[in-house]
Amino acid sequence: MKNKLFRACCALSMSFLATNVFADVKVGAIYDITGDLNIFGIQQINGVNLAIDDINKNGGVLGEQIKLVTYDTQSSLNKYTQFARTAVLRDGLSAVFGGMTSSSREAIRPIFRKANMPYFYSTIYEGGACDKQTFVTGPSASQQLNPLIKWAISQYGPKIYVMAPDYNFGTISASWIEAYAKQFGGEVVGKDFLSLTTTDYAPTIQKIQRSKPDFVVALPVGPSQVGFIEQFAAAGLKDSMPVVSTNYSTGNEQVLLSPKAGDGIIASQVYFMSLDTPENKTFLDAWNEKYSDSKSVSPEAVTTWNAVHLWAKAAEKAQSFDHDKVIAALESGEVTFTGPNGLVTMEGPSHHLKQNVYIARGNDNYGFSIIDTYPDAAPVYENQMCDLISHPKMAEHFTP
Repeated sequence: MKNKLFRACCALSMSFLATNVFADVKVGAIYDITGDLNIFGIQQINGVNLAIDDINKNGGVLGEQIKLVTYDTQSSLNKYTQFARTAVLRDGLSAVFGGMTSSSREAIRPIFRKANMPYFYSTIYEGGACDKQTFVTGPSASQQLNPLIKWAISQYGPKIYVMAPDYNFGTISASWIEAYAKQFGGEVVGKDFLSLTTTDYAPTIQKIQRSKPDFVVALPVGPSQVGFIEQFAAAGLKDSMPVVSTNYSTGNEQVLLSPKAGDGIIASQVYFMSLDTPENKTFLDAWNEKYSDSKSVSPEAVTTWNAVHLWAKAAEKAQSFDHDKVIAALESGEVTFTGPNGLVTMEGPSHHLKQNVYIARGNDNYGFSIIDTYPDAAPVYENQMCDLISHPKMAEHFTP
């Protein structure tokens, strides 16, 4: 009798589990919510939270509400690997969204590769990341630097000075700048690579003055971006040597600059708040309702918003949260989403997005005026180098 009762209970339990196979669906977010890089991390985690709110409000995914597990790395690279392992070994996640710096991405990418867990990296970067589990929703250098360098040479002249951080984002981006300069009839007349902790830019400014470039490509990160532009403007050089950048505004640096210093800075991004689309208006209304104290929205907030929605659409297409099935759906070329920045499409072989790229000029009111649009910009280099459908075991970081 006891054995029959036990078998009956087991059968009921298995039946319950079968009908609730998607219960307690969790995704993870690993960001720099505190520490020196939190100007990026707060925007990123806010974008993820807002997207999950939006998805859950509209019925969830496959009828299930999505729960978020949040990890604060405190801007420490060691904590990225610690939390990535926790996400894999303890928390039973369906996907992970995380990372700001390229070094943080490279620290955790192998962990999610080994665990076969879909991982979304949503920051602008130097390009070239390629493996089966990683999906990039931020723009690569081939999407941002190509149009920016071409535009700047046509507007200002061929001589370029590069000022960038001394790690892979800065050094690889500089290689791309040299390649695009050559392609569009320009030349790099000087380069300076500085640590993230640099605060005195007088030596760099003196080198720029001696090199006499037509424009400066400035790629310092976060607070360093603010410090360099303020000191460059104070030296009286900004009007004669325009500054262009692919990462200016990623941490809402324009809000921290004096209006005079920010006026006229050129940025190439996939999103600016000034975009006049119904989707952007809806997004900003929801953002302002949830985060009333936020003065500005960075591109990273939007690329993380898009990442969560793309994962949700892939799960719906797969009719499953199974990692392999979601990855296959993302590789189908049929997962698209119209975000605040326009239509985005996941390119199956390269795991990068095709999306609009905008060039904008900073104004003296902490905002941007869009001056050129490049619709449906493809990740050209990544599409050339990375074919994860034909070569699913490929795991590389390609560089020019």
